[in-house]
Amino acid sequence: MGTQLIVGDALHELATTRRILERLPEEHMTWKPHVKSMTVGGLATHLINLLNWQVAIFLYPEFDLSTVPLRREPLAGRDDVLAEFDANVVTLEKLLAECDEKTLGEEWTLRNGDHIILRQPRALALRTFGLSHMVHHRAQLGVYLRLLDIPVPGLYGPSADEEGK
Repeated sequence: MGTQLIVGDALHELATTRRILERLPEEHMTWKPHVKSMTVGGLATHLINLLNWQVAIFLYPEFDLSTVPLRREPLAGRDDVLAEFDANVVTLEKLLAECDEKTLGEEWTLRNGDHIILRQPRALALRTFGLSHMVHHRAQLGVYLRLLDIPVPGLYGPSADEEGK
C-alpha cells in the first residue's frame, strides 16, 4: 500500500508539472520578474534537472552536487523542455513501477563533496528533494505565467483562468 501511495503521488505531480510546462511562452523564455529571479527558460530547465535528480534517487545510493555544474544552460524552447521532460518521465515511471518497499526504505544521501546535506530513505528523499522541490518551482513558474498574462492551468482544481474569473 505504501508503494502505491508514493508512486501515485509522484505520477500526479509529474502530470501537473507537465501542464505548467505546456504553457511555456516561446517569446518569453529569457524573461524574469526580478533581477534575482531565474528566467522562464532557466526555471523550466531547473524543473527538468529536478526530474533528473528524482531518477538519480533510484539509480544511485547518493548524489554529489559537486560533480554536476552549478547552473545548466537553459533549454531554448518549450519543445526542448517537453521532450526532455517526457523522456525522463518515462525513465522515472519505469523505476517507480519496479521499486518495492525495500528499495523505498533504503538510505539515500545528498552531498556536496564531503558535506552531507541530507541522508534519508529513498521514499522521503523523493518526496522532499524531488517532488516537493519540483512543486515549489512549478508554483514559481505559475506566478511567472500570471505576470505574463498567460492562462495558468489548474493543478489541484480549476484555476481562475479555467473558471473564467
